[in-house]
Amino acid sequence: MNSFTLIFLIALVICYATQFWLSKRQADYVASHRSAVPDAFKDRVSLEAHQKAADYTIEKGKLGTIDSVLGIIVLLALTVGGGINASFVFWAAQVTSPLWAGICALVAVFLVMALIEIPISLYQTFVIEEKYGFNKSTVAQFVKDHLLQLGLSAAIGLPILALILWVMDSVGSLWWLWAWAIIMGFSLLMSWLFPTVIAPLFNKFTPMQDGSLKDRIQGLLVRCGFNSQGIFIMDGSKRSGHGNAYFTGLGNNKRIVFFDTLVNSLDEEELEAVLAHELGHFKRKHVIKMLVATSIMSLIGLAILGWLIHEPWFYNGLGVEQPSNAAALLLFMLVSPVFTFFMQPISAYFQRKFEFEADDFAAANAKATKMISGLVKLYEENASTLTPDPLYSAFHYSHPPAAIRIAHLETKMQSA
Repeated sequence: MNSFTLIFLIALVICYATQFWLSKRQADYVASHRSAVPDAFKDRVSLEAHQKAADYTIEKGKLGTIDSVLGIIVLLALTVGGGINASFVFWAAQVTSPLWAGICALVAVFLVMALIEIPISLYQTFVIEEKYGFNKSTVAQFVKDHLLQLGLSAAIGLPILALILWVMDSVGSLWWLWAWAIIMGFSLLMSWLFPTVIAPLFNKFTPMQDGSLKDRIQGLLVRCGFNSQGIFIMDGSKRSGHGNAYFTGLGNNKRIVFFDTLVNSLDEEELEAVLAHELGHFKRKHVIKMLVATSIMSLIGLAILGWLIHEPWFYNGLGVEQPSNAAALLLFMLVSPVFTFFMQPISAYFQRKFEFEADDFAAANAKATKMISGLVKLYEENASTLTPDPLYSAFHYSHPPAAIRIAHLETKMQSA
């Protein structure tokens, strides 16, 4: 324990006190607007659907608060409580290689954290999602998904972890530049491989059948100058009733993916408008901008770790007695979110700005009226609240609140 311990605890209190305060604001605000549909949606959303969304939002918020409390307990137990230190001491006595002892200690901590999260995930899936009619998964599917995720994490994550730790041990003081290059290269590779190698392990992707919908979408792609590997329907309904659409992949490996639940919910013109919105992200280079921002922040973070790794107070302040590169990496991964939470509203602001730009693109290349009607259906069918707390949404929401987003589209229609 030292001065940094106190700094860490103060930052932890500020971080989570802010989050709990915002969550309380959100719950109170949503509950206070539960009794009536907002004027902008009176002719579009039923009171029953509005109240369902309010109740769903409040219940998810309560579970999120419980998850945050559990996260605080686990973080304190692992750091100042000595959990990380105990893991490294144990594995150092069991494994002669310092590199592999560090890997084993890291993996042990990650496994404990993953196991602790399972009850929260089970409750979310089989209680809350089930209660509101969204869960389509089974216990067998839930177990299969988690085992598959664990297997992929081991097969993909362990070699990368071993490589980074080797670089930290072997290449000198500028190891963080090499580690950054490895992480960025790996991220790009995974983005390229995801649509054809990783995603099919979890879901079935069926090429969209010939017909009027495919013709409409291909016409939109031609107008926008977008090339992809194909248009696919994903069997999202085997796990959830929520609908979505997205682009995935890089370069010539890009795919357009519609959840089957979305295709069943929206008409063809609404699907075209939703796709035009996603194309807007591509044409406005939002993916590249986010990748650049992420890479810069990763580089800064690794540079900071490159400094902290030589500071005894960093280890001692977080409960680790014997400094090591593996321990520094783990500590940094666990505690850095406590010190960087204030950046979340900044990131959310730019993401919402990108959403407005993508909506503008959709309004220019498809029917704005269909974008609006599609959004309303998505908000209603996904039970997304129409009345979020303004401060909570400013801090957390990557998409503009429904009323603001639709008002923006209506303004575009009037000025067209």
